[in-house]
Amino acid sequence: MLRKILIFGLVGLLPVMAAEKKKKKPAALADRVDKIIAETPTLARGHLGVRVTDLSGKVVFERNARSWFVPASNTKLYSTSLALTRLGPDFRFVTRVRAAGGPDGDGVIRGDVRLVGGGDPSLSGRTYPYDKEKEWADVAPGMEELADQIARSGVKRIEGAIVGDDSAYLWEPYPDGWSIDDPLYEYGAPVSALTLNDNAFRLEVRPGAEAGTAAEVYLYPDVGQVTVIPLVETAAAGARGRIRLERLAHTNELRVYGTIAAGAKPYSALLGVPDPALYAAQALVDALGRRGISVREPARVLHRTGTEEAGGDSSVVLGERQSPRLAELLPVVNKVSQNLHAELLLREVGRIGKTFGSREAGLEALGAFLQGEVGVAKEDVNFVDGSGMSRLTLLTPESTTKLLALMVGRPGWIESLPVGGEDGTLGRRFKGEALQGKVRAKTGSLSHVSALGGYLEHPRLGRLVFTVVLNNYSGLTADARAGIDKLVGALLE
Repeated sequence: MLRKILIFGLVGLLPVMAAEKKKKKPAALADRVDKIIAETPTLARGHLGVRVTDLSGKVVFERNARSWFVPASNTKLYSTSLALTRLGPDFRFVTRVRAAGGPDGDGVIRGDVRLVGGGDPSLSGRTYPYDKEKEWADVAPGMEELADQIARSGVKRIEGAIVGDDSAYLWEPYPDGWSIDDPLYEYGAPVSALTLNDNAFRLEVRPGAEAGTAAEVYLYPDVGQVTVIPLVETAAAGARGRIRLERLAHTNELRVYGTIAAGAKPYSALLGVPDPALYAAQALVDALGRRGISVREPARVLHRTGTEEAGGDSSVVLGERQSPRLAELLPVVNKVSQNLHAELLLREVGRIGKTFGSREAGLEALGAFLQGEVGVAKEDVNFVDGSGMSRLTLLTPESTTKLLALMVGRPGWIESLPVGGEDGTLGRRFKGEALQGKVRAKTGSLSHVSALGGYLEHPRLGRLVFTVVLNNYSGLTADARAGIDKLVGALLE
């Protein structure tokens, strides 16, 4: 009798035990995603696309995966993967100094000297290989190296001019769809085959001695391209200051408005130069002057505006500088999200097999790569630029995950992406034991646009490919990013 009671008791407990087990089972991924979206207004009201696959392309989760989105800097995943595939990890850009003839017996060059750009993005104070502790310095060792080579060649005087020659690429400094104020700042610097210090200079505003006096405005370096109109007043100590900048379209006038409190730290901003080739030529004139080499005529530029032949006889090379390997250049593009460098890579690929590179040729090469190797249909993407600054560029989450799955094994690719909680644009995101170091992904950010695409190390499923892109949200960018990070974190649960 006791045995029967025990059996019936155990049988009666089975539904209860099953119910308890069901309660402990984690919610389905779709349910967790829906909950996160509902609790995050920026996600709930915006246009959200998500796609997660394993490396074979098997879908783990997706939402609006074939819809079009403005990707912002997730576009750099495409331009950098194209460059790595077409140019190779060991490719190097070359900058040369050329003249029709060498110096005569008195060390004089009787004609122009051309500073010929080859698309090198590394003529700057950046550290290569990428070092998150040493991203920038207001010097350009590469330009100093070229000046030293010219001096060693025996040149003492140049009777002509230093000509900044960026004819390796068509002169089209700003892609379609960039905002009108982008060119003012370093992140929207003009694209040129002759690039120095990311085609940027530093503006600094220092307060005057006392309230009511004019503030002091400086440019570093001040090579004469920009005319500053300072309209900044020193406010009382402790006051809240505000600096506003304005450069009218088609002018080199930079107006600096506002106030800065007495005793406050200087205000500093990196701004884009109007003409990068002229900027580089002027910098070389300055470097030569410090070595006692005079240049008679003012610096000039040589732009390519069509298919015309560029330059003249330049058979003598007075100096040459090679960039680091492409595999060392890519981490700066993706980890720092450097717009200009991405545009240069696109044009350099467009130059393969041609006399000069152009945005159009680069985009044609990108289309062929995506259709021929990635398996992305022509109608699934609409590229206008290589950096993602243009709001006319449109992609689908599906196309991005296909690209990421293809690229995962390419040498130098994974290493170029920011690491969650450790470096680049993800240095402050995905902190903590659960996610730190387990996310490698490219960020993307414009007004009302936030994106993240890359790889996630899953404890059971292994490496996953994912992309999350949010358009048309209203609210703080920080809230959008936090919501996206929660979605990525849900994949690990």
